[in-house]
Amino acid sequence: MTVDDSFFQNLADRPGHLIRRLHQIHVALFLDECGKHDLTPVQFGVLTVLVDGEVRDQVTIAAMIGVDRNTAADVIRRLAKRALLERPDNPKDKRTKLAKITHDGIKLVEKVQPGMVKAQIRLIDPLTDEEYALFMKLTQKLISANNLSSRAPWRP
Repeated sequence: MTVDDSFFQNLADRPGHLIRRLHQIHVALFLDECGKHDLTPVQFGVLTVLVDGEVRDQVTIAAMIGVDRNTAADVIRRLAKRALLERPDNPKDKRTKLAKITHDGIKLVEKVQPGMVKAQIRLIDPLTDEEYALFMKLTQKLISANNLSSRAPWRP
């Protein structure tokens, strides 16, 4: 793509601004559908990657959801305070703690899942099936091409 000085003069012409705005809308939809569970999308992401019962360290969890280690540590701490996660010691490295979802955490994921699905559907509802497929393809292409430029590369 050839870009000249006339590009990106207006906010509405800036992909980054539109992506940030779309993210704000998604968070609002998620909170509208799931807010009664007192859970943010990032907290739900942590629970989602742990719902398989695996015990993981915070660096791995951070990479799996694409957030930095400090954010992951804070979210894990908050979820543990709510007894949704356990924090077992790491037998291989005494300096690190692990995270494991609790029975209450699994139950909460099951309760939140339908609302999360509704939020996703509400977000993409204006798109046709073909537009949705194209949106997903292009979004995944942009993420793949730029992932390593992120402060928190995503490694699903």
